[in-house]
Amino acid sequence: MVEGEKAKQGNLPWVEKYRPSTLDSLISHEDIIKTINRFITEDQLPHLLFYGPPGTGKTSTILACARQLYTPAMFTSMVLELNASDDRGIGIVRGQILSFASTKTIFNKGHKLIILDEADAMTNDAQNALRRVIEKFTDNVRFCIICNYLNQIIPAVQSRCTRFRFGPLTTEQMLPRLEHVIEQEKVPVTENGKKALLTLSNGDMRKVLNILQSTSMAYPEVNEDSVYSCVGQPLRSDIANIIKWLLNEQFRVAYYNIQELKINKGFALSDILTEIHLYVHRIELPPKIRMEMLVKLAKIEERLALGTEESVQVSSLVAAFQVARKIGMES
Repeated sequence: MVEGEKAKQGNLPWVEKYRPSTLDSLISHEDIIKTINRFITEDQLPHLLFYGPPGTGKTSTILACARQLYTPAMFTSMVLELNASDDRGIGIVRGQILSFASTKTIFNKGHKLIILDEADAMTNDAQNALRRVIEKFTDNVRFCIICNYLNQIIPAVQSRCTRFRFGPLTTEQMLPRLEHVIEQEKVPVTENGKKALLTLSNGDMRKVLNILQSTSMAYPEVNEDSVYSCVGQPLRSDIANIIKWLLNEQFRVAYYNIQELKINKGFALSDILTEIHLYVHRIELPPKIRMEMLVKLAKIEERLALGTEESVQVSSLVAAFQVARKIGMES
């Protein structure tokens, strides 16, 4: 590798730098990869529809397939990759996609491949135009449609594709890849730092690597506190303090303590609610009190989503715990 290429590789975000380049290097969804490998081996690749949460390997899988199908010299002439969140109108279907699908290559054998990423952002008109293109040029081209939400893709397009669901990655699947990146980049990481990265990711490998890179640049060591501070998430010690105030202090004291902590550390109430919700599920509570708490927390979150003032909702949060304490004392 020449110096210029090395520098370019070094400047890449870690998500792209460590993106798997072959099907064998993908870390999960073994059944899906095995099935697609068989399609490729038997030259029976259908139109594909990949759906599931972000960061679960949908785009990496189809790019690895494309590299397996085509040589680097063929890649540009045989593969069209479009991001539908940029080009999502009917014009792109009638123009660029139709033009690419309708032309045959003289020197290259096999089907062309059109990768349509974030297709759930396409308009219904564009999807309706796309179904005719898929049907008409099946002899020449294969489509891979990638989306987060399957219900945003019209049934007519779904029925023309073989669907694969990419679920959130497990901790066991993500940990080896995380440790590989840590080793390659020589990042000082503690065990609780790794645990925090995996907890905050919610099964999203892209998120793990982005948080790792951000934290390693902002702090000398990647540990639990630095990870939570980097993403602006409340620390466990902060949540423990909030819970202690809610369960033990009077209304006024609990309200002002939480408000002061929010302002000093810049926390969003929605993030605090998420952690409190998990706490309510973990501790032993009478069913009546637990149900009352969860209903009230859900209503507070709904009001926040509708744009109400956070300080008012902090009052609601403290009041919910005060009422729960009263019910507990009476029962």
